Amino acid sequence: MIGKNRRLVKQPLVVTFVGTLFSIPFFTMPVYANDSVGYIGTGGIQYIQNNNIQMQREDLYLSKKLIKVDYQFKNLSKRNITENILFPLPKVQNYIETDYADVAGMVNSFTVVADGKKIQPQVHVRAFLPSTTSQYVNDYGFQGDVTAELKSCGLTDKELMQPWQTENINDSVLVNQKVANCTHPKVKQLLAIQDEDTVRWQSQIIYSWQQQFKANGMTKISHQYQPLVGGSLGLLQEVAKAHCVDQNIQKVIDRDDSYGIYSGLSYILKTGANWAKSIEDFNVTIERDVDELLSLCWDGEVKKVSATQFQINEKNFKPKQDLNLIFIQRKNEQ
Repeated sequence: MIGKNRRLVKQPLVVTFVGTLFSIPFFTMPVYANDSVGYIGTGGIQYIQNNNIQMQREDLYLSKKLIKVDYQFKNLSKRNITENILFPLPKVQNYIETDYADVAGMVNSFTVVADGKKIQPQVHVRAFLPSTTSQYVNDYGFQGDVTAELKSCGLTDKELMQPWQTENINDSVLVNQKVANCTHPKVKQLLAIQDEDTVRWQSQIIYSWQQQFKANGMTKISHQYQPLVGGSLGLLQEVAKAHCVDQNIQKVIDRDDSYGIYSGLSYILKTGANWAKSIEDFNVTIERDVDELLSLCWDGEVKKVSATQFQINEKNFKPKQDLNLIFIQRKNEQ
């Protein structure tokens, strides 16, 4: 049976969704940000809430190869407003598996265009150590910001970005050693939480730029980047539950044992609630591969519009949940 708030698309792709989105940690691969196993959630541009600027339209395209977002903002006031726009990337670990997600590819692919003009954003970097035993043991959400302290020990912004540049293992080892050798009292105190030879720390990159919103005018902003996609062999019960995989999808997997590899992609929507009013016109297009199963949780309707694309269309939308997707593939496609 299909639940009241679910929709089922017939083979070869199954989509289910229910009224709430689950967000719980998993343990088959490193856990990152506030999302799921093996992949890191990213989202759109944001800043401190401004009651004079409304996000009138958002068109979001999601696939395993590309995330692209087109915005239309309306300045509701009679004066020009300049705001500091932020695009924060998630925190990534220095000990990340390089085949789990192409973190360098995301940084190198990020572009932003405002009213037809390409913008070169400023780049900021922050470094974090686990500030509690729980953060260290669970390998999740380090909160000890030690950016200034590590810089006082001679580390540069480039070195603090090292987890995002995984191609040079020797550089990574040297940077990790400099972190371990930092004598600042705060760093030493937080390092004392750890009991392994390899120091665990996380790096976060934040893009920012000044954006003018003309009085009573519309501003169009677009950005795109290569998402952080990961996955695993075998669909664990926790992963299936968090992405609303129901018995119908499970029956397909059980009936055809060539399925079993899955990839995960997450997009953070909740920051869209920082703008004035609701989003008048919110649209999502999800692209999947041929002969692939897709599962997500969504409180609303998901329409199939082509052999490989699905759409979500909402009016007067106030984001209260994020989008977590899994793409379940056949083993022989990998």
